[in-house]
Amino acid sequence: MSDRPHVTLEDVARTAEVSLATASRAINGTTRVRDDLRERVLSAAAELAYTPNAHAQALAGASRRTVGVVCHDISDPYFAALTRGAMRVADRHGLVVMLAGTFADPDKELACVSALRAQRASAIVLTGSAFENRSWERAMAAELEPYRRGGGRVAVVTRHRSLRADTVSPENRGGARAMAEAMHRLGHRRFAVVTGPAHLTTVADRVAGFREALAGLGIELSERDLFEGSFDRDGGREATAALLAAKHKATCVLTVADVMAVGAIGALREAGLSVPDDVSVTGFDDIPLARDLTPPLTTVALPLERLGEEAMELALDAGGGSRGRVRRIPGEVLLRSSTAKPRRRRRS
Repeated sequence: MSDRPHVTLEDVARTAEVSLATASRAINGTTRVRDDLRERVLSAAAELAYTPNAHAQALAGASRRTVGVVCHDISDPYFAALTRGAMRVADRHGLVVMLAGTFADPDKELACVSALRAQRASAIVLTGSAFENRSWERAMAAELEPYRRGGGRVAVVTRHRSLRADTVSPENRGGARAMAEAMHRLGHRRFAVVTGPAHLTTVADRVAGFREALAGLGIELSERDLFEGSFDRDGGREATAALLAAKHKATCVLTVADVMAVGAIGALREAGLSVPDDVSVTGFDDIPLARDLTPPLTTVALPLERLGEEAMELALDAGGGSRGRVRRIPGEVLLRSSTAKPRRRRRS
C-alpha cells in the first residue's frame, strides 16, 4: 500500500493558483475555461498525480441533464408558481427537473436533498421556507457542502441563515410592515393574525413585520392576538375558528399567506360574519385565486414565477462566490375589496 497522501482537487487548485470552481471545470471539461488556465490546472494535476473523484465526474457529466427542485407542497399555488418559473428556466437550458415534495417536514427535506445528490442532479433549488431549527441547519449544511465541493450548485428561495447559498429573498418582513401600515391608514386599530407554524422562517419574518409596523404605530400585537394553524387553507380555517371562539374583537385579520386567508374567510362566513363589513381580511403572496375570491383578497403581491426563475438562474450560473449572492424581491400591497374601513363593531 502506498504511503502517498491523497491528493484533492483543492490541492490542484492551490498549485495551479486558480479557484476551486475553475479547477473543477478544467478537469471535467464541461464548461469553457481559458486555454492558459486549463493548461495550468492539467499540469498541476499531472504533477500531483491527481485522480479525479468518480462521483464528482459523474455529477459534472450530469450537468447538462438534470436539476432538482425541492418544495413543501406542489398543490399549494405558491409553490406551483415558483416551480413553474424554475422549470421554465431549466427547459431553456435543455434540463430535466426532478421535483421533490417535503410537506414542510424538515426530515423529509433532508431526505429529498440526499436523494437528489444520489441522483447526481447538477443543481438543487430549495423553494420552501427554512426551519428555525439549529440541528436542521447543521444537518442541511452537512448535506450540501460535499455536494458543492463535488461541483453541484445550490440556490434557495427565502431566508436560509446558515447555508451560504445563492438566495432569492422576497421581502417578507417589509411586505408585512407595509400591509399593517396600510390597514392602519384604513382606520383599523384592533388586529389579529392568522399564522402558520412559528418554526418556518417565512412565517416568522412576516409576523415580525406585522409586529414592527404596529408597534411603531403604538399598537401592541401580543401572543393573544396570534392564532396558529398549519400553513394551508385548513390551517387558516382552524386558526380563525379559534379566534372566533376566543371572541377576539379584531376589525382586521392579517394572515401570513393567501391560502390561509381563503380558510379564514370561509370560517368567518360560516360564523355569519361578512367580509369586509364585519371584519377585513388580508393575505400575502397574490396567488391567482386571490383576485377571483368573493370578495377579491387584499394581499402583498410577490412575482412568484419570477422568484422561481431567478433561483434557477442563480443555480445554473457558476459565477457566485462561496458566501452566496442575494437577489431581493420587493412585494406590493394590493388593496382589494376584502378590506375596508371598519364600519361597525363586530358581532360577538
